[in-house]
Amino acid sequence: MAELGRGLAIRLRSLRARVTIGAVVVVAVALALGAIAFRSALAHSLRADAENSAEIRVQALAEEVMRQGPEVITRLDDEAAQLVDADGTVLAQSEEAEGETLPRREDPTEVVVDDEPALVVSEDLDDGREILLAFSIEDDEQVSGAVGRLLLVAIPVLVALVAATVWFVVGRALAPVSRIRKEVDAIGADRLDRRVPEGGSGDEIARLAGTMNRMLARLDDSQQAQRRFVSDASHELRSPLATLRQHAELARSHPEVTSAEELSDVVLEEGRRMQAIVEAMLLLARLDEGAPRGAEPVDLDDLMIAEATRLRTTSPRILVDGSAIGAARVAGDARLLGQLIRNLVDNAVRHAAGRVALGVAEVDGTAVLTVDDDGAGIPEAEWDRVFERFVRLDEARAREAGGSGLGLAIVRAIARAHDGQVHVEASPSGGARFVVTLPAAA
Repeated sequence: MAELGRGLAIRLRSLRARVTIGAVVVVAVALALGAIAFRSALAHSLRADAENSAEIRVQALAEEVMRQGPEVITRLDDEAAQLVDADGTVLAQSEEAEGETLPRREDPTEVVVDDEPALVVSEDLDDGREILLAFSIEDDEQVSGAVGRLLLVAIPVLVALVAATVWFVVGRALAPVSRIRKEVDAIGADRLDRRVPEGGSGDEIARLAGTMNRMLARLDDSQQAQRRFVSDASHELRSPLATLRQHAELARSHPEVTSAEELSDVVLEEGRRMQAIVEAMLLLARLDEGAPRGAEPVDLDDLMIAEATRLRTTSPRILVDGSAIGAARVAGDARLLGQLIRNLVDNAVRHAAGRVALGVAEVDGTAVLTVDDDGAGIPEAEWDRVFERFVRLDEARAREAGGSGLGLAIVRAIARAHDGQVHVEASPSGGARFVVTLPAAA
């Protein structure tokens, strides 16, 4: 019994039940008000017709009495009428009016005569006498009662018909929603490739299904990217861990082959490499989650000049050309933008033959940042792929130079976080040119 009650409560809370109940309440109230108004209008119309007919009839009786005398009243059949004088004394009356006292009033008055409802009207004669007529309105009362009983039967029937129609129509309209709910409920983390049926109606339900499918597609893409990211990260971390383990085992098994100093060098180098990978992964994860960034004004030319100064000190073999650095200001996070420039410059140094050119300019409300190298360049087919995570076009040289395959992915993530874009193209010096465009600060 309790289970049945819970099931009924759930059904009553459903959208289908709420819509049906709301429609039934609105229709029932509207029909009730309409029935009351119709019954009132009908009663008023019947009363007006009865008064008009009674007035015509009593005027006709008055004319006959003036021509033929009081005997006209006594000869009446099936009509209750009285002829009274100025004092109210009954001078003549019909058989139906015997034993009745008809009220003398100017306005028509409703009374009961011989157990039947009647409307009493009066007409004055020229000699001071007055005719009182009880005009039967029993037929009007019967008509009004029949209409009332008909409405009492018809309104519940109409309400039930409306309820059944709304229940059926809403059920048909919400049937696709139930199918979508069941389909989505059956989609687990391992089945994000499934989609819900959209149909071809083009209504709100079809658009909802389309929205659900686009959401599932985004979740599927996000999950696949996460799996690739975890797989690539595991692969990247496996290499330094394997190197550490090999040197540790070698030092323990053959201490005469390697020294503590050599082992510490390997540990420090591979530790720095793992730290760089982990920090880059954390930064990408934070950017992917939409981490809030600063909105303070940042001078890109100052950041670029600082990076050129650092590069001249740390890489004396590289000729640094900063002649194209001009004034440009953006709104953003100075630390993240500095990381973007550092990654681009480090990437250019790894691939440059001997020269790196840095440039900053503001063009039509857009800050444009360029980093060129004179290396071997990047094949055009790989221009988009280089920004993917853990991608190395020259695997051996990138590992030897300490690249993790995350630097350019971080560059793209930071640029997008600042409503900007980054792309690669051929450099005039023969290598690759990386171009970052950002909205300039007002």
